[in-house]
Amino acid sequence: MSPVRLAVLGAGTWGTALAALACRRAETLIWARDAAVAMDIRQNHRNPGYLPDILLPDTLTATSDLSAALDHVMLGPRQAGRLLVLGVPMAGLSDLCQKLSDLLPDEAPDLHILWTCKGISADTLQWPHEIATHFLPRQPWLHIGALSGPSFAHEVALGLPVALTVASASTETGRVAQSAYHGTQARIYTTRDILGVEVGGALKNVMAIACGISDGLSLGNNARAALITRGLAEIQRLGVALGGQADTFTGLTGLGDLVLTATGDLSRNRQVGLAIARGESLATILARGMTAEGVHCARAALALGIRHGLDLPITAAVCAVLFEGMAPRQAVASLLAREPRAE
Repeated sequence: MSPVRLAVLGAGTWGTALAALACRRAETLIWARDAAVAMDIRQNHRNPGYLPDILLPDTLTATSDLSAALDHVMLGPRQAGRLLVLGVPMAGLSDLCQKLSDLLPDEAPDLHILWTCKGISADTLQWPHEIATHFLPRQPWLHIGALSGPSFAHEVALGLPVALTVASASTETGRVAQSAYHGTQARIYTTRDILGVEVGGALKNVMAIACGISDGLSLGNNARAALITRGLAEIQRLGVALGGQADTFTGLTGLGDLVLTATGDLSRNRQVGLAIARGESLATILARGMTAEGVHCARAALALGIRHGLDLPITAAVCAVLFEGMAPRQAVASLLAREPRAE
């Protein structure tokens, strides 16, 4: 087992899967807001609300006390790597970062914090790194970054292979994450392009909704391939304009995440598109409790595109269907009717 003390903050599907994965190589604790969830994980080795069919490792400990979760990481041997994984959605990131800021000491050994959420703040148009930077203290011993890539939580929890990317300005953050996660089940790559990784992770959800609509209308594999290909170009166009590196979007957190989310049946964003194509309203879909970041991200991405003078036709079509009442077939027709151009 690697000398890493690790805590996953958030006991949803992805947080629980990442905690189970880390148990193979690091001393791992998971924090749940709900004390009953923490007790289930601790005593029964299950999270019935999110991964009911998965038996979690008996080495995984759990708590509903955020201070205790932080102590698990900070009070270990001084030579150990210290890693916090923020396994909360975009909507919970600012609150969790604020709570951590209140708990973190003024002086401490090096601490590495990675967030896993993918999206854009609908209110402020901020990316996750901008939210984290705003709320977390700026200390020389605190290093932050994103953990992203093509990954369905249920497959990771089952022990199936996965490849992920850590994006951070700190090379040591990547090394600590690799020490905790890299092995026979997971490959962990590193990059310094935090913004590019975040753009890929957010916009692929919008493209997955578009692909779900296309598949729901039975438009065929050719149409889906076109949407994925031109969707990737759209993602890269926005990412580069914002300062991301072009190569990032052909990697795991660009093309890889897009292909998985646009084609996999476990993709919630794809399922939203399929339901829209069946004639269900967005309100009905969301009322079923289906959380799909692409719904919240689409408007924000379009606003950023307009701000930077960019053409984002697929994103605009998804917004028209979701929020303006455009019929799905009309949206497809509008994309096909665009003026011809060179690729």
